[in-house]
Amino acid sequence: MSTRTAVVTGASSGIGEATARELAKQGYHVYVGARRFDRVQRLAEDIGGTALELDVTSEDSVRAFTDAVERVDVLVNNAGGAKGLAPVLEADLDDWRWMWETNVVGTLRVTKALLPKLIASGDGLIVTVTSVAALHTYDNGAGYTSAKHAQGVLHRTLRGELLGQPVRLTEIAPGAVETEFSLVRFDGDAERAAKVYEGIDPLYAEDIAQIVAFAASRPPHVNLDTIVVKPRDQEGPGRFSRRPAN
Repeated sequence: MSTRTAVVTGASSGIGEATARELAKQGYHVYVGARRFDRVQRLAEDIGGTALELDVTSEDSVRAFTDAVERVDVLVNNAGGAKGLAPVLEADLDDWRWMWETNVVGTLRVTKALLPKLIASGDGLIVTVTSVAALHTYDNGAGYTSAKHAQGVLHRTLRGELLGQPVRLTEIAPGAVETEFSLVRFDGDAERAAKVYEGIDPLYAEDIAQIVAFAASRPPHVNLDTIVVKPRDQEGPGRFSRRPAN
């Protein structure tokens, strides 16, 4: 039997990197893709996988990436992110375009290209990492929440369109996970990013990676549909129980 193969996008750090490591532990040959090629190259060396440069906002990049993947059993759509935290009245249209292009159109490009190979595998799995922002809204977050809602709808629509095909679909919607997410959102402002997780025990990338790996380890007749995972200290977007700083 040939080695099962997984593809993880946005694998240069955080959830993507941790997921690639977990799937490699399960025996998958993992293709890791990201714009920061030096990082995924080091990761691939660590886990015995294959590193490929990938910019999900580029049609040419996605085509080169997906053409290089001969077969795929598991696709983890993890590439995405947020930019800014502005009210609609002050919305930066470039930030909105980036969020939609990365989270929504990027997920579409990769999924569409790999779908025939996932079906051909005989037991494919598509995991899309969305967010609690795909299920709720919050003030000043319309650019991100609208993009994540759209990404979630794209994924959920496939659930019906692929009914009867040998492909399972799992959406994982995390709450606060301490990764580089907030650093990107706030243009590298480390102090502002740190305040997001101040006074709480957030989730970590490994927590989400273990859930992805669990979904991938289920037998073909079991489809874990939507998994919402939040830290104990979080009720919803922007609603936390925070302990006072020491």
